[in-house]
Amino acid sequence: MSVNFSSLKKKVVGEVFDDALTKNLYATDASVYREIPLGVVVPKTTEDIKEVIAFCKKNNLFIIPRATGTSLAGQCVGEGVVVDITKHFNNLLELNVKEKWARVGPGIIRDELNTKLKEHKLFFSPITSTSNRATIGGMVGNNSSGANSIVYGSTRENVLEIKAILSNNEEVTFKELSKKEFKQKLTLKSLEGEIYRQIHKELQDNEIRRKIAANYPKPSIHRRNMGYCLDILLKSNVFNGKGKGENFNFSKLLCGSEGTLAFITEIKLKLNPLPDKYHCLVAFHFDDLGKSMRATQEIMKFKPFACELMDEIILECTKTNIAQRKNRYFVVGDPRAILIVEIRSKKQKELQEKTQLIIDKISEKLSYASPIIHPPNTEKAWQLRNAGLGVLANIPGEKKAIACIEDTAVAVSDLANYIKEFDAIMKRFKQKPVYYAHAGAGELHLRPKLDLKKEEGIRDFFAITKRVATLVKKYRGSLSGEHGDGRVRSPYIPYMLGKEIYNCFARIKKVWDENQVFNRGKIVASPAKDTSFRYLKSSQPKEVSSFLDFSKEGGILTLAEKCHGAGDCRKLPSSGGTMCPSYQATRDEKDTTRARANALREFLGSNGKKNPYNHKELHEVLDLCLSCKGCTSECPANVDMATLKAEFQYQYYKSNPVPLRNYFFVYLTLLNNVARGIPGLKHFVNFTLKNSLTSLLIKKALRVAPERVLPRLGKRSLREWYKKNYPSLQKKSNLTKKVFLFNDEFTNHYDSEIGSKAILLLSRLGYEVVLLKNQESGRAAISKGFLKYAKEIAEKNLLLYQGKVNENTPLIGLEPSAILTFRDEYPKLFKNPGMKKLADDIKKNTFLLEEFLLLEMERGNLKQDAFHSKKRTIAVHGHCHQKSLSDINIAKKVLSLPKNHEVKVIPSGCCGMAGSFGYEKEHYAISQKIANLVLLPNLKEILQKDPHTFIVANGVSCREQLNGKINKKIHHFVELLE
Repeated sequence: MSVNFSSLKKKVVGEVFDDALTKNLYATDASVYREIPLGVVVPKTTEDIKEVIAFCKKNNLFIIPRATGTSLAGQCVGEGVVVDITKHFNNLLELNVKEKWARVGPGIIRDELNTKLKEHKLFFSPITSTSNRATIGGMVGNNSSGANSIVYGSTRENVLEIKAILSNNEEVTFKELSKKEFKQKLTLKSLEGEIYRQIHKELQDNEIRRKIAANYPKPSIHRRNMGYCLDILLKSNVFNGKGKGENFNFSKLLCGSEGTLAFITEIKLKLNPLPDKYHCLVAFHFDDLGKSMRATQEIMKFKPFACELMDEIILECTKTNIAQRKNRYFVVGDPRAILIVEIRSKKQKELQEKTQLIIDKISEKLSYASPIIHPPNTEKAWQLRNAGLGVLANIPGEKKAIACIEDTAVAVSDLANYIKEFDAIMKRFKQKPVYYAHAGAGELHLRPKLDLKKEEGIRDFFAITKRVATLVKKYRGSLSGEHGDGRVRSPYIPYMLGKEIYNCFARIKKVWDENQVFNRGKIVASPAKDTSFRYLKSSQPKEVSSFLDFSKEGGILTLAEKCHGAGDCRKLPSSGGTMCPSYQATRDEKDTTRARANALREFLGSNGKKNPYNHKELHEVLDLCLSCKGCTSECPANVDMATLKAEFQYQYYKSNPVPLRNYFFVYLTLLNNVARGIPGLKHFVNFTLKNSLTSLLIKKALRVAPERVLPRLGKRSLREWYKKNYPSLQKKSNLTKKVFLFNDEFTNHYDSEIGSKAILLLSRLGYEVVLLKNQESGRAAISKGFLKYAKEIAEKNLLLYQGKVNENTPLIGLEPSAILTFRDEYPKLFKNPGMKKLADDIKKNTFLLEEFLLLEMERGNLKQDAFHSKKRTIAVHGHCHQKSLSDINIAKKVLSLPKNHEVKVIPSGCCGMAGSFGYEKEHYAISQKIANLVLLPNLKEILQKDPHTFIVANGVSCREQLNGKINKKIHHFVELLE
């Protein structure tokens, strides 16, 4: 369908996009369905939303309301107009501490809201595993629950009022109504009045009431999201014959309605006091899944705060996840399942007593291990559990854990028997499914592993869903506990609830939305089940050739496909971590890791171009990727966007001119070597860079930001210093061990004093430091897509260290982005088995200096008495590669070795420099914005409290970004140790 969006663009309706790139970014929602929307609108005001509603009515289109886009059942898929409310409708509008409520925009993130509420000792209680990016509007749409729903209920129980725009552009507020107020609504001569009259008519019908009582899930199941919640409305005092029950509130109906009835613009939330202060977790380990189900029934008698399950498949996936394997410290052996049980009490003694009672009850017969986890380590355990959905993308092969039956809920008392029958069904299909999530609420996320690129996988998709729906109905459960019906489960509503109730849903939808403006095809009138699959028979993706070796991932497309859209890359700076700095600065979907992965999947996998990488859309979506490597560890699927970008640039510039600036940065080390080799040339270069006129001309020619200072060559290179000073140093020192120091291009030419101090430090600690005549690291070549040149560099370096680097004589580096190429990119540059093996062998014994020093500390070779006892307060900012591919806490541990060092890691995110990125004219502004998100405010606060604090940043880019921003010298950590 061709639609003219020019009329919308002419009016003030926020931002309107109908370009191929933006539409493709919003084309997918779950791992099953894919439909390209006709356009995307990012409204700024309610008037903008009204304009879009009117536009869609006029053109027979429909609106897909978009919040975080983490729905798992295809709620946000469709050939309509996406309206994204996350960028502007994201404020805390009003807070009443005394009455414990807050009024918010639908785009505010749950954790962001709770951060603001914490100082008032309040919080919004539903806590989803995606709470660091889940918006309140999305939680309302899906009626989200989360781990503590067994205490606080779902979103529905915590929403007081909803302000919304109806399909005729009426603005209405839905809230609690007494019987008298309800009757007054029946008299309104408006769509609002018609809505009330219709629900009154429907729920007065005795046959409908009987069908609801017979077919809806058991009352004891609080996770129930099938269709519209007529059973909840029926409990209100309006329809209770005795006049008892809660006041009628249409907000209950809108919770879980998936944006099919109205467009929500404001939400009034009930708030709760913060939970009891004292808490711990018990991780019950089981050698049999059935035991964990029986244990759940016993545990729930003690009324825990949460009771969550992880099965062996989830646990196995966390072993290969860079971030989550650090959080597995409490796992004993290889359990079939772990139940994480949270216990809270007002007093420490009560907590201990209650915890021991539960352990005694469960460990007696069922659990083989039950470690207790105390704060602050409880956060690590919850991170492991919350990564469940994400790490499933790391299951190797084409079969993936598919969300077709992953949301079933039954009564806790039925859970063990239900799972037993479910297992029998899975065995018939030769399945070993994934089990995880909310055992304490009777809802487990159950996922079969299917290959939806094959007909057999699609057949099993439907057959398994139908068979499990039959089982759920047997136990009077809910086919959707919290993730909604969407495209996946809507077709089964007539079967689950009966045709009469389904027809009632259709009538409700028609009155609320006669023109089908809101999220067409969800809950009612869903399209045929087998339409709009991500991979249709006619459009199976063909593997795309690549220079880098993606064989471990199954190819470059398979790596991109690991992104399942859960949206971890949409978390805000306050959530911690690095990913994704450009999104945190712009708040545009285009700048998320998942948008880039989705674009690569769409444009590489479905186009017949001779060069499949030659798309300006791909260049646009990857432009603001800083190659920070944050996604490499923080994305639960470990989608390595930096490597994908390097491959893209290499391929793209086969068909497009390479910017002059790229050549300059890539070959800068060669130019520096020439400048140092010709007498007088170094001084001329430095003079040229220092002179304001010539420097400005150079920056203009290279399109470098005029605000930046181009780095000047140091007085002498590290190699020159080493050649002149090391022989005499070697004679004076008692050297018993040997290490190779990688002389990276940054330390060698710009920061040789850091390198010389590292050599002095290692020498004083008894190490012979060997500085071979190595090549540069190739970091610039990799980041700019000059992969052939990077491969040449890597091959020379690997052959140089062949037979020399081993566990006794390791290779050590100072600049994270340089030395970590040995561990990260070098093995991917080679497809030749011999060179790949050499790269793999050397990377095993390649370390950042702090990693090496920590090993020596653990071996007892490096002790506190080797250092001074000066009192120092030190704040450490981690380089992005250091945090992603190593661990910033290692630097903290090493810096803490001297007796009176007080060391803290700055929760700093990305500095925004990222090598040459921050130098580039078009990226300068966003580079500054990223630096000001977290890093600079935290540094200024630290220095305001204690101006004598030493600031440590091991990355040369980080130091360059901070120079001049704070009135303080920025150190490499080796400078303080030396």
